[in-house]
Amino acid sequence: MKKNDKLFSRLEQLNVIGASLSKEHDTHRLIEAILVASKTITRADGGTLYLLTADRSALRFEIMRTDSLNISMGGTTGQPVTFPDLPLINSKGQPNTSMVAACAAIQGRTINIADAYMEEGFDFSGTRAFDEQTGYRSQSFLTVPMVNHEDELIGVLQLINAFDPVKREVISFSAADQSLAESLASQAAIALTNRQLIDQLEQLFESFINLINLAIDEKSPYTGGHCQRVPELTMMLAEAVEATTTGPLAAFAMTTADKHELKIAGLLHDCGKVTTPVHVVDKATKLQTLFDRIHLVDTRFEVLKRDAEIAALRQQLALRTKTDASAEVRVQNALAEQLRVLDADRDFLRQANIGSESMAASDQQRVRTIGTERQWRNVDGVQTEFLTAEEMENLTIRSGTLTQKERETINYHIVATNKMLEQLPWPKHLKRVPEYAGGHHERMDGKGYPKGLTREQMSIQARIMGIADIFEALTARDRPYKNGMKLSQAMKILADFKKNGHIDPDLFDIFVKQGVYQQYAERFLNPEQVDAVNEAELFM
Repeated sequence: MKKNDKLFSRLEQLNVIGASLSKEHDTHRLIEAILVASKTITRADGGTLYLLTADRSALRFEIMRTDSLNISMGGTTGQPVTFPDLPLINSKGQPNTSMVAACAAIQGRTINIADAYMEEGFDFSGTRAFDEQTGYRSQSFLTVPMVNHEDELIGVLQLINAFDPVKREVISFSAADQSLAESLASQAAIALTNRQLIDQLEQLFESFINLINLAIDEKSPYTGGHCQRVPELTMMLAEAVEATTTGPLAAFAMTTADKHELKIAGLLHDCGKVTTPVHVVDKATKLQTLFDRIHLVDTRFEVLKRDAEIAALRQQLALRTKTDASAEVRVQNALAEQLRVLDADRDFLRQANIGSESMAASDQQRVRTIGTERQWRNVDGVQTEFLTAEEMENLTIRSGTLTQKERETINYHIVATNKMLEQLPWPKHLKRVPEYAGGHHERMDGKGYPKGLTREQMSIQARIMGIADIFEALTARDRPYKNGMKLSQAMKILADFKKNGHIDPDLFDIFVKQGVYQQYAERFLNPEQVDAVNEAELFM
């Protein structure tokens, strides 16, 4: 091949490399691709890519390759580069131009060295020490500053030992090599800057999401943990589904971008709770608003007891002239019985005020009886029913601590979530975030909310999030009205949800068979919650 043909071929190769760099989305792979491409196009045996530190005071070893020594550090290898940073200012406070990479960065020029051992003006003591330790011979160096489209230095590309494949020997880097390396370094700097900018924007976006969750957390400690745990469980189940090779979900797969999209949806799935009133979110007892009104009920009982004691004393005074001891005993016994009944009713209402999984109908009726048949004289001196209609409504709540109206207020958070998310100008790779996040209260049978979607109308990701949301809520130990549920009980409830069309049956099967619930329990549940689960019973 003629010399011009070779150069043209390398230029074509440069164009292909430049195009491929612009398509790489992972920073580590991008850095690796830059170094590998630079080595390939210049036929270098080794190379190092340095990036400028955040404070712009030094060059950090980001990736290093030496083919003949089989050295591969940084990038996607998982093997960190162990060399210290190269400072741009020396111990005397002067520019560190004795180090070739630092000099190229400081002066913004390419440095092409034929033989490091023969070159004067640079400190190659570290290079010599490396060579002595490895038996290597570092000879030709090509050090190129990486400057982006804003004329800003972001790093340095250093190539070592150009190799002549015909003569089978190390040679100097040619002018063509330098020109190609400089062109590639420029393209790489732009690609890397763009990638870093995108990464920074994504980090900023996630920070805003975490800021919303922090606001919810600060607003109510009972929901902050939920906002963090649901995304974790969502990703655990999604990865288990992806790993499944048999069954109806065997074809399910996610790219890195898909996983990021689902993670963002998980983090945002309850963002609408910023609109939910605190006294509803934190309602630990049935009579709680800004404070627990059971204490007002207690006060009424004290008034009734006082009235009973006063009535008894009046009866005793009326008997004083007759000196009827047996009659006084009867009055005392009657008072004691009245006080006993009042204390029993007060203890009952205190217990009724605490939310439970299910309140018996007989207990609900007892609340109504106490509320309507007992009378007390209020602060205005008016004889009235012992409990107000609103208090009876709260104290007869069958499950939990919320009235129907309060449940609707809580449920509105998903409507608010949808409104908030659907107004954002989502980029293409995050377009499905509103659908994933907004569907976690839908049911497979179409009886969920807010849209009443059926299984066929929902994505697998939204169905995954639905299971994660329910399981976290069942086992959460930081809710105001209940302790964390035992693992076996939570799994039994999920199995019932599968049977009645609440959750996706195929996803539930994977949730159980892949041991996702066990992995989650080990990470997030208290040890006393984690009991044995009979998996066979879950499929009966």
